[in-house]
Amino acid sequence: MTANHKDQVLAALRACGVREEELGGDLTSRTPLTGDSLLSVPRASREDVAEAIEAADSAFKQWRDVPAPVRGNVVKRWGELLTEHKRDLAILVQAEAGKSMSEAEGEVQEMIDICDFAVGQSRMLYGKTMPSERPGHRLMETWHPIGVVGVISAFNFPVAVYSWNTAIALVCGNTVVWKPSEMCVLSALGAHSLLARAVSDCDAPADIHRLVLADRTAGEAIVDDPRVALVSATGSTRMGKEIAPRVAQRFGRYLLELGGNNAAIVTPSADLDLALRGIVFAAAGTAGQRCTTLRRLLVHNSIADSLVPRIADAYGTLTIGDPRDESVLVGPLVNETSFNAMQQALQDAEAQGGEILCGGKRVLADEFPNAFYVQPAIVKMPAQTEVVQAETFAPILYVMTYENFDEAIEMHNAVPQGLSSAIFTQDQSEAERFLASSGSDCGIANVNIGTSGAEIGGAFGGEKETGGGRESGSDAWKAYMRRATNTINYSGELPLAQGVKFL
Repeated sequence: MTANHKDQVLAALRACGVREEELGGDLTSRTPLTGDSLLSVPRASREDVAEAIEAADSAFKQWRDVPAPVRGNVVKRWGELLTEHKRDLAILVQAEAGKSMSEAEGEVQEMIDICDFAVGQSRMLYGKTMPSERPGHRLMETWHPIGVVGVISAFNFPVAVYSWNTAIALVCGNTVVWKPSEMCVLSALGAHSLLARAVSDCDAPADIHRLVLADRTAGEAIVDDPRVALVSATGSTRMGKEIAPRVAQRFGRYLLELGGNNAAIVTPSADLDLALRGIVFAAAGTAGQRCTTLRRLLVHNSIADSLVPRIADAYGTLTIGDPRDESVLVGPLVNETSFNAMQQALQDAEAQGGEILCGGKRVLADEFPNAFYVQPAIVKMPAQTEVVQAETFAPILYVMTYENFDEAIEMHNAVPQGLSSAIFTQDQSEAERFLASSGSDCGIANVNIGTSGAEIGGAFGGEKETGGGRESGSDAWKAYMRRATNTINYSGELPLAQGVKFL
């Protein structure tokens, strides 16, 4: 880590409003760019987490009665501050997540976009009015805040996915306790400080948002605390299997965004130039560390020999290295654990009949001995073996062929995960069949675009072992509220429903 980079990170923190006293402690941020340590922060204890939840719960009792459009003013101000400090926060995201500046700024732009969306949503928390069977009665539904929302976020999108939850939760009248990945504490401090400033500028209760910087024990405290009405967690399927029963045991709510094992089908009618571009970004972008990364490519056997070599050739042109160089397209894996998991998956693939067509090797080890840069890999597989069924959070693209469309759909759906999916085709019938109930079984299904790059206007989430939750746009706001059905009698009489007679 050069002194210049650390100075740049410090300057970005200060620009976001982080104070010197918030730094220094035993929880150290490490940058995957070089493998070196950045800065340290104090580690929250379980008692600190309990105090944060108590404060958020107390603030909720005031915040829930603030009119929703007024609550929206806080999120509006947050969006303005994020716009003003977009580059500063992106510097922190790049330092901790290892993204290119384009992708890091794109992540902050997602935060700005969801703020815009949430401000509008603050005036559209609609309930229905239904006809009553009883004369002189009105039947309707109203939506109400639920309480403290605990947000547990992952390293690969250290601020964007958190903001999806937070912006919507706040306009819905909830308060938030955020436990970010311990690998991304500095970007969390930056985002939190900007929100704290927005809260102050709008004279809102200070504790409607609390940040706890800690390891897994802090997440467990959030999961188990009955004062946390909703736990929204992003991570592995293994993590989700631990969280869900613990929250359910106390009759809490959970919103889970878990593993993805995303596939794209390429049919004989596809525009192969278009498909090539979509496939390469979806498979190699962010060094394969997106939950929507393309991991399986299902190509019709009539075009495989022409398309797959073109993908391999395109991989050969990808610039791999320190993404502070703006010509770089593929940055590092987050740590050695991720690198070892990738190497093990490649060994398993070969043992299960696979052939590595390109990539998979570590590069730049002499220049960055403590960082882990790799060549994105393409592996030709004879079938969807055990290794293909599992998600490896690294740039490995498994390629398989199919003979007919029904087989392609069957192969596509034959994995435990169900997050994102895509088809490249110029045949309308194939596109419609892919989007139909008997087509893709994923929460996201795209036509002539890759599996990555979701917009905030649509609900984001998946099925099966992906968890089934929905965040961001559409009607995802309902996950952060409770519904009440109201009957209002203005008749002066007391008829019972279904014609029941009692008195």
